[in-house]
Amino acid sequence: MALISLEDLDGLDDEQLDDDITDNPEPMEEDDRLLRHWQAVASTHQVSVPAEMTGPIHEMARNSQQREPVPFAPVSRHEKMGEVQYEERVYPAGHWACVTRGEKLYEQSISMAFMKLMRFICKDNSKGRYLGMTVPVVSHIHMMEDGKTFQKDVLTAFFLPAEFQSDPPQPSDPDITIVHREPFRVITRPFFGTTTEETVTRQIEALWEIVGLTDDLRRDDYMVAVYENPSVPRRRNEIWFIRRHL
Repeated sequence: MALISLEDLDGLDDEQLDDDITDNPEPMEEDDRLLRHWQAVASTHQVSVPAEMTGPIHEMARNSQQREPVPFAPVSRHEKMGEVQYEERVYPAGHWACVTRGEKLYEQSISMAFMKLMRFICKDNSKGRYLGMTVPVVSHIHMMEDGKTFQKDVLTAFFLPAEFQSDPPQPSDPDITIVHREPFRVITRPFFGTTTEETVTRQIEALWEIVGLTDDLRRDDYMVAVYENPSVPRRRNEIWFIRRHL
């Protein structure tokens, strides 16, 4: 999820948006502007944003300041000359809404998956309401046998807000599944900028150089965590290496 995201209208407050709704019963000019902006961002990665995404985009924009962090327990923090090299964390068991896509490009897969998750978050669910947003949204990458090439199928996952963990809302879209994941332990390293197959591959190689080869870390699966809107020039992401055992 990484190329179509959440923060395109942080500058507009709720009062202004409410005025637009009250004063103009026709399709709002501001909604059109938002949609065009998202379409422009997505087009750079050969992804189309359909007009029916206007509602979810508007809902996300209205709630852009309210994001719940995915909980975790810190294990350790490794620094070199004052710079953080990587952190180790344990993420708890919990329910995730997951979508798997297998588009031509990695960035297309995560974009298409996130649009589905947006609709689920914005009322296209059994609760019939906006669920709230958690960050990061995480993409799970599976590697080919050569250990260097991404498989086409990419799973993109959204951690359900705490309010819904005990009673998960069910998606209307059959492509979305609610999965209960057991706790998992990861080594994480931040990076900034875009998340394409090329940039993610570089980050994987860089973290292996830091941690060194070890059988305790998986080499067939990685995760990419995305925290910020793609229009941010140096947006925050993390590469996650998965430990085989807690």
